[in-house]
Amino acid sequence: MAGLSLRCGDCGALLKSVEEAQEHAELTSHSNFAESTEAVLNLVCNSCGKPCRSKTESDLHTKRTGHTEFVDKTSEAAKPISLEAPKPFASAEPKEGVEAGESSQPEEMVVPEVDKNLLGELEAMGFPTARATRALHYSGNGSLEAAINWVVDHENDPDIDEMPMVPGNTKVEASKPSLTPEEMKIKAQELRERARKKKEEEEKRMEREKEKERIRAGKELLEAKRIEEEFERKRILAMRKAEKEEEKRAREKIRQKLEEDKAERRRKLGLPPEEPAAVKPPTPVVEEKKSSLPIRPATKAERMRHCLRSLKQNHKDDDAKVKRAFQTLLTYVGNVVKNPNEEKFRKIRLNNQSFQERVGSLTGGIEFLEVCGFEKIEGGEFMFLPRDKVDMVVLNTAGSELNSAIVNPFFGVL
Repeated sequence: MAGLSLRCGDCGALLKSVEEAQEHAELTSHSNFAESTEAVLNLVCNSCGKPCRSKTESDLHTKRTGHTEFVDKTSEAAKPISLEAPKPFASAEPKEGVEAGESSQPEEMVVPEVDKNLLGELEAMGFPTARATRALHYSGNGSLEAAINWVVDHENDPDIDEMPMVPGNTKVEASKPSLTPEEMKIKAQELRERARKKKEEEEKRMEREKEKERIRAGKELLEAKRIEEEFERKRILAMRKAEKEEEKRAREKIRQKLEEDKAERRRKLGLPPEEPAAVKPPTPVVEEKKSSLPIRPATKAERMRHCLRSLKQNHKDDDAKVKRAFQTLLTYVGNVVKNPNEEKFRKIRLNNQSFQERVGSLTGGIEFLEVCGFEKIEGGEFMFLPRDKVDMVVLNTAGSELNSAIVNPFFGVL
């Protein structure tokens, strides 16, 4: 099939005639042309009749005018291209003394001349010298953007990093800038502005990374502090538990001593000894908490009285505060007795300000609730009485002890 156009081997452009190829070569210094069976498009706008040589031109025309209807007349205008005119890339006429038809000497191939400033900028951006030279040469040696676009379009070419060569006798003039000095200044200002914005974006990105690192370090510090506080809380609870056990043992010794004194007094008075069933169990009762047997209410009552005595003795100078604490505890116990299935009456927030003022900050208040069956949960934030551990006998005993402490003016004095 006859050739319908000339294709530039350097940039891929299709040209209608030899004259167009010659103009293209003068503008771009491209010299690699070949015949192509692909015709140059002839898309005619239905609205204004403007012909467009490519799909890109038709898209640009649509954006500028809004016209979207085109007629493809490529087949009507397609004619075999005439190659009679001399090709723009053909070598100069034979010199005098060289007969027509006689083969000339092989031409010397040299590296094309390109804009040194643009070449330096491309090399500063990290492009190899050969790739930068090839990009400037084949993009027309006009601007930095055109060279970069050419590299992006041809980065997969096998010879992308080979130095381009042109005939030595073809004097490649230094490419004339396609922009005026004022436009060059504006362009340079735009490039500097882009570089500045890129630097600012990089600084912002680094700042974001630093902020993320600061947040992560802060979270780790808070977590370490929380673990340390939790450990300290557990240590204090363990100390309190040991103190309570020591107090229990001391009370048991006192109770045993009282029992012995009582038996001695009965003996001196000539009274018969108490029946064994009426005698309170000795030391093993203290260890009942460790066994699976339930704790007798009498032992619970003693612990409750001890908590209430401690509360009154530690705050004996403020009777109103002590009485308010007793009444608050009586309210908590009474609510559970009346509504054992309601969770809101069986759960107390320890950091509640009202609770702290009335009970939590007073010695013996929280211990009294623990004797009633309340347990600390969620890291010590709440006290909770599970439904299956609601013991009405224990709660009624607690109510009786609180009533006695409220109405007895001599409670805790001795």
